[in-house]
Amino acid sequence: MFRVVGIGASAGGLESLEQFFKNLPPKPGMAFVVVQHLSPDFRSVMDELLARHCDLPIQHAEDNVEVEPNRVYLLPPKKEMVIRNRRLLLTDKERTHGLTLPIDHFFRSLAQDVGPNAVGIILSGSGSDGSRGIREIKRMGGCVFVENPDSARFDGMPLSALATGIVDHAASADAIPKLLIENNDSRTEPELEPAPVYNETPMESVLRLLRDQFGLDFSVYKTATVSRRVLRRVQLLGSDDLVEYADRLRLDPDELSALYHDLLIGVTRFFRDPEAFAFLEQHVVPDILDRVPESEGIRVWVAACATGEEAYSLAMLLFEQLTARGRQLNVKILSTDVHTASLSQASNGVYGEEQLEHVNAKRRERFFQKKSNGYHISQDLRQLIVFAPHNVTKDAPFTKMHLVSCRNLLIYLEPPAQKTVLSLFHFGLTTGGYLFLGTSESPGDLGSEFDTVNEHWKIYRKNRDVRLLEPLRLPVTRKASGTPRPFLGEPRSTLADTQLLSVYDQLLDKHMPPSFLVNEDRQLIDSFAGAERLFRVGKRRPSTNILDLLEGDLRTVVAGAIQRALKNEGAVRYTGVPVQEGETTRRCILSADTISNPRTNTMHVLISIENETAEGLRAPVDGDQNHFTTAEASHERLNTLESELSYTRETLQSTIEELQTSNEELQAANEELVASNEELQSTNE
Repeated sequence: MFRVVGIGASAGGLESLEQFFKNLPPKPGMAFVVVQHLSPDFRSVMDELLARHCDLPIQHAEDNVEVEPNRVYLLPPKKEMVIRNRRLLLTDKERTHGLTLPIDHFFRSLAQDVGPNAVGIILSGSGSDGSRGIREIKRMGGCVFVENPDSARFDGMPLSALATGIVDHAASADAIPKLLIENNDSRTEPELEPAPVYNETPMESVLRLLRDQFGLDFSVYKTATVSRRVLRRVQLLGSDDLVEYADRLRLDPDELSALYHDLLIGVTRFFRDPEAFAFLEQHVVPDILDRVPESEGIRVWVAACATGEEAYSLAMLLFEQLTARGRQLNVKILSTDVHTASLSQASNGVYGEEQLEHVNAKRRERFFQKKSNGYHISQDLRQLIVFAPHNVTKDAPFTKMHLVSCRNLLIYLEPPAQKTVLSLFHFGLTTGGYLFLGTSESPGDLGSEFDTVNEHWKIYRKNRDVRLLEPLRLPVTRKASGTPRPFLGEPRSTLADTQLLSVYDQLLDKHMPPSFLVNEDRQLIDSFAGAERLFRVGKRRPSTNILDLLEGDLRTVVAGAIQRALKNEGAVRYTGVPVQEGETTRRCILSADTISNPRTNTMHVLISIENETAEGLRAPVDGDQNHFTTAEASHERLNTLESELSYTRETLQSTIEELQTSNEELQAANEELVASNEELQSTNE
């Protein structure tokens, strides 16, 4: 069986391709498929340009054309290409702003289709396209060649390929043909020809496509569960033919992604099974805190965390009890899942009313902030948790854990996979560490390795130690979320309205203390009774943020008042606030109260400033929870700034990764233009 050689090239690739084919013998006995980054707005003449340096017939690939030896096939513009049954299949390339990786896309299909007869060659280009696809070629027994970065006009793609550590040969473009022919002549056919990858049942084909695309082997899941959900997707498309559905998945990545989502979708809530969490709160968490010294961090692993509610629930229990004991919040909760979309939602920490069904009022006030788009997890709770991708059926476990929680995943796994996962959990726990499973799960054959703490709620304790392995380090991706302010159109005003507003203004100035109204983003909305005298408008492009308009201690107190008022959704008061007007400084009482609009679900804060000697003011009393001093405001502001700094540090790496991704997208677009320009220059010559 002849080999099929996939050649990936990008910016600067024309020169490398010319050198490669110029040194290729007339009948190498292999087929060659060239995949480039091509601009959709440019008609490629690559076939004409390469024909000057190549003795083999060259053609732009056509849909369903059979690949033949001693021929060269080129990817046409505006198309994506895969190979199946040694036929090239073309689909229209969608115009998206996301990163497209046509070389990886083709190399993966090449590895799956021809297995050990696949060859991947990476030539000049920037970016990293191809580095993922050659892994698949190598895994299926194929061979990989890379142009030497020193000879490549653009070394990004060759360097990325070499970084994988799986490249068989690296040489200049004109030297690769000789190495390729020598490798082809010296290779020996296997004694037993492996069965073609497409010789499988339709269900096996579906599972293979999922494994190849997402790296998750659903064959370890219970067949009945997986089959039921796959057939549900088939029926939703108005079909009963699984063979036809498997064929569709090969060419429809959106449907493959939808199936993956359906197979992994999880249902969870905060404090799901409240009695189980009550037992954890009363018995398990206190025991962990008693055994773990203050100098040592508490480690918790929440596997298969879905959208994160269980991780946050455990974080609340630990936060409350550590705070009650006056201990430092030295906690790290590793919350993992294979479904990246669920991890992204968990990382954002925004939930609806339904998920908070079992969260009591006290915890809602302490750990959530209600905004127009839902309940937002407080930052001091969020910083205890790291969300990361992890596959419990194949990835190495996290170690030195005091508590591992994995609820309602094992029931979907086949018994051998269940035993493997439980062994990993046992390995990851410290001696005396706790395992928290779902109500229909148990340690099974590993029951002797655990002491039963609560049989009903499936809580177990590890009773002996094992050797340790290196912990797995996974990237953490977090995304900051923001809520845009709604657009407020200008109301139509009349003369009567204007006169009435003038009366209102006079009433407010006469009977209201100096005050100003701000929204959740601290933007100034309105001011009353001369409060504008306190503002200091900066030079050039003045800001409407209230903290930019105030100075000194007043700015610090207002910042703390707004934060506490929004957090508690109630009134707060500060005494002894120094307010400077001109050359004089007077001591005032500053109060902040929230005003909610039930129609729009938006929140505003009204800040009022009154003299301490004013008549009728309520004197603060001992134990008044809404009464604070200026020193307390300054301390709270300092804590807030430290929390914001910590959050900024944590999200910096995520921002850098997003910037790198955006940069790679720009590089891909630039490569298309460079490749087109190279063709034009060669045509002109």
